[in-house]
Amino acid sequence: MEMRMGLSVHIIRRLLLVVPMLIGVTLLTFTVSRVVPADPLAVIVSEKAMDHPDIVAAAVRKWGLDKPLPQQYLYYLWNLAHGDLGVSFKTKRPVAQDLAQYLPATVELAVASLLFAMAIGLPLGILAAVRSGSWIDHLARLISLLGASMPPFWSGLMALFLFYFKLQLLPGPGRIDSRAVAPHTITGLYLLDTFLLGDMNAFADALHHLILPSVILGWFTLALVCRITRSSLLEVLRMDYIRTARAKGLHERVVLLRHALRNAFIPTLTTLGLAFAGLMTGAIMTETIFAWPGIGRYAVEAAVNLDYPAVLGTTLLIAVIYIFVNLVVDILYGVIDPRIREA
Repeated sequence: MEMRMGLSVHIIRRLLLVVPMLIGVTLLTFTVSRVVPADPLAVIVSEKAMDHPDIVAAAVRKWGLDKPLPQQYLYYLWNLAHGDLGVSFKTKRPVAQDLAQYLPATVELAVASLLFAMAIGLPLGILAAVRSGSWIDHLARLISLLGASMPPFWSGLMALFLFYFKLQLLPGPGRIDSRAVAPHTITGLYLLDTFLLGDMNAFADALHHLILPSVILGWFTLALVCRITRSSLLEVLRMDYIRTARAKGLHERVVLLRHALRNAFIPTLTTLGLAFAGLMTGAIMTETIFAWPGIGRYAVEAAVNLDYPAVLGTTLLIAVIYIFVNLVVDILYGVIDPRIREA
């Protein structure tokens, strides 16, 4: 009962910290929207619409542009609360609608990349620590070095050239074959949508298109997870309580799984949380190379076209993703380590 109470207090504290961070993010994006080299009104309604007095008057009323800046900020918060991020200059649609369309592709790619990194990086890091100095340890170091050294834009192009163009083992850019029809949108995640619709051919096609970009994007995370897991576990295995557990005659598997990994996993959890946020927001190169219609590619196109509402909307979304990923990581800290929630 006491443990549950401590965890509940820990979660409430972390949730309360989210509020000032969100206010800070909205204040920052509001400030940026007012200092960009363009009329705020033109940013909201586009330059072409400036010739229509009715549209201009409606925008002024809606965003409070004739009011002092503090009141404009309150109007800005009110519109954000109702999902209004402005209208994109390029697509002529609400930015919130564009982000809702592009976000599922990024989520699918980020989750697949993280699962790939965890499936290989965690076991490899654990084996490298347990068998320090062996060939497995040297292999883990080599993989970590290669993953950290190869930039995604280069490895992505090389992977397309080798596996798509030369060997023709995997499909090229895109989420699904260009001759196929995209599945009916349920969640926006092609793998999940095709599975729910029972279209196994489209599911296999979407899965094949996901392999290359997820491996390329997840390779750096794999290297990072492997290296952090190895170093953290090595440090824990040298501690006194591990030697005491071994001296009591506990099986090595019990010592590793019950005593060592739980404490060694905290730095790895931090890495995974930051990595997932980075995968969600930093897949610009990978999405561009593989023509993946995610928010990274959307942000690039918005920046190239000076689409201020889209840039600001994407910036706000990225900041919110980082805040909530860090919130989840902080809560998991308290679940794994009672000392953190008690502190």
